[in-house]
Amino acid sequence: MNSLTELFQYSFFIKAMIAAVFASISCGIIGSYIVARRIVFISGGITHASFGGIGLAFFIGFEPLLGAVVFAILSALGIQFFTKVAKIREDSSIAIWWSLGMALGIMFVFLTPGYTPNLMSYLFGNILTVSNSELWWMFALVFLIILSFALFYKPILYIAFDEEFARTAGLRVPLFNYLTITLVALTVVLNIRVVGIILILSLLTLPQATANLFTSDFKKMIGLSTLFAFAGTFSGLIISWWIDIPSGASIIFTLVIIFGIFRLIKHFGQ
Repeated sequence: MNSLTELFQYSFFIKAMIAAVFASISCGIIGSYIVARRIVFISGGITHASFGGIGLAFFIGFEPLLGAVVFAILSALGIQFFTKVAKIREDSSIAIWWSLGMALGIMFVFLTPGYTPNLMSYLFGNILTVSNSELWWMFALVFLIILSFALFYKPILYIAFDEEFARTAGLRVPLFNYLTITLVALTVVLNIRVVGIILILSLLTLPQATANLFTSDFKKMIGLSTLFAFAGTFSGLIISWWIDIPSGASIIFTLVIIFGIFRLIKHFGQ
């Protein structure tokens, strides 16, 4: 068995580490937002709706990630539109788009000739297979998220914690809602290869749950969430290599263990 230091000689492992950094930053920021805004299940709906784009991409024969991006953004905007404009209950709107995306994905995968070998990596994740182009997409996402939050931090914060106050203060709430939900959709999709469609929601919530044990300040939560996300991703990656198990499941299991340890420390330290 190779030593840990020898792993860094392999390009696939270096790419995985870079992906872990990018995923930790994007999920740390956006995860803190969706937890504060209490839209975790909207993110789950977007995640599963994106499977329709992956299935369509396999069927037509183009990049699955691009298909997932298109479907995720459409479903995110669709959920927002159905809830705010069409006045459909939010949980019903999520269920509609969730079901539509999954149904279309299954149909297109079934209709695709031959075998789709990469499908499992989109469902369950495989950070070791991240490509150069996907790393550039993840870098662009991190840049876009940081830029958006740097420019519009106060409006985003006001809307996240008190949308009615934001309206009375004259903020363009619908515009910021569409901006943030688009960022959520992009974060979900561009990190699918890290832990997969099935587990991506955990990467957006577990680090935040751990961070919330120590602070309720939004800025501090972002920093701690990013730190815990990277700790879990890196540790999970090493564990998956060490005992030869799927990396996505190992990462999420590690994040659960980290949360459990700190929760016990917090409980018995009081």
